Amino acid sequence: MADIYTLNDFDLVDKTVLLRVDINSPINPDTGELLGDTRIRAHIETIKALEDSRLVILAHQSRPGRRDFVSLKVHAERLSTLLGRRVKHVDDLFCSRAQKAIKMMKTGDIILLENVRFYSEEVGVEKFNGTDFTPQANTHIVRNLAPLMDYYVNDAFAASHRAQPSLVGFVERLPSMAGRVMERELKNLSHAIEDAESPSVAVLGGAKADDSIGIAKNMLRNGIVDMVLTTGVVANIFLMAKGVDLGGHNKDFIHSKFKDADKLLSQAKEVLEKWPEKVKLPTDVALNDDGKRKRVSVSELPSELPIHDIGLDTIVEFSDYIERAKTIIANGPAGVFETEEFTLGTEELFRAMARSEGYSVVGGGETSMVCSILEIADQIDHISTGGGACVSFLGGKTMPVKVALERSRKLKEEGAYKK
Repeated sequence: MADIYTLNDFDLVDKTVLLRVDINSPINPDTGELLGDTRIRAHIETIKALEDSRLVILAHQSRPGRRDFVSLKVHAERLSTLLGRRVKHVDDLFCSRAQKAIKMMKTGDIILLENVRFYSEEVGVEKFNGTDFTPQANTHIVRNLAPLMDYYVNDAFAASHRAQPSLVGFVERLPSMAGRVMERELKNLSHAIEDAESPSVAVLGGAKADDSIGIAKNMLRNGIVDMVLTTGVVANIFLMAKGVDLGGHNKDFIHSKFKDADKLLSQAKEVLEKWPEKVKLPTDVALNDDGKRKRVSVSELPSELPIHDIGLDTIVEFSDYIERAKTIIANGPAGVFETEEFTLGTEELFRAMARSEGYSVVGGGETSMVCSILEIADQIDHISTGGGACVSFLGGKTMPVKVALERSRKLKEEGAYKK
């Protein structure tokens, strides 16, 4: 982490610190009740590390147009409960009420400002061309809040693939650093990619096939993994790209789910042609026959029954690869794991990961949920808190927040920050 400052690099006692977190949580839109607080809990370590500062927190909830696009008042209440100390919610972001509340703060006080996405600038100013964050720095939110702060901390890894003002704009005006969540995510994901020990495998499944194909391409092109094991809808697309007729229902599902299905098939075919020995496809699958599991080999396809899991032969083969691997990166379940009859593939592959002595990284919301359900989270080396951000990182895409934090260190070393 030599290119990014962390909390360890500054004395933040008695300082006014602006902390950006990602506490976007499931909410019942009818009652306003929080249905889960996993992401809120993730930031407790960072907040406690700043207990001797005057702490101002920025966060978002959902996005415009959705029913759970609400105020952060309930988040402040949950934070207060988890911390055992008051977190004051201020229903303003950068205008007079927010500024007055910040100026009146004493050391140890914590306030949570209003949902940053209530303000059009946050979702409207996101253009990013490499290293220039001037448009974000010139927004009202940054120009009004930055003069009241001493430092900026970004702990919102789950949103780090975005270039919105509250995420990248403050680096132009304040010494900026990574919080504990951000530091841990960047360190562990970088370790899995840059220092992967062989044999290394990527287990790619789930329904977000476009993401997984990008991950596969990036990892194989850069020699990050020795083998890609495909499951779920990802595997179905690769099978189709190889010329396997899955049957009308399964083909229709893919074309209806992905508007650019033909493009995805073309990309999958390209991956297979470039790395034919490094992409493993299922040799058998489990069909949903009126709710019952029906195993067929891939050679027996097509079938009009939907494919809902990988088959037993594939489970055994893939589990062996995983157990012998020294680095395992997994994203997405192997089948329709929400249905008990089709959890087998997902369960067995993840249990193999837990048994493996290799370094294991799990990314994506569904994948993290699987670890929790199977109670194997403590046997996985790193479970990412970021869905889209983790996928972007593994796919080799530029992460604006990481770039911004790197820029802040450079600016600080050049003496750019002056009060």
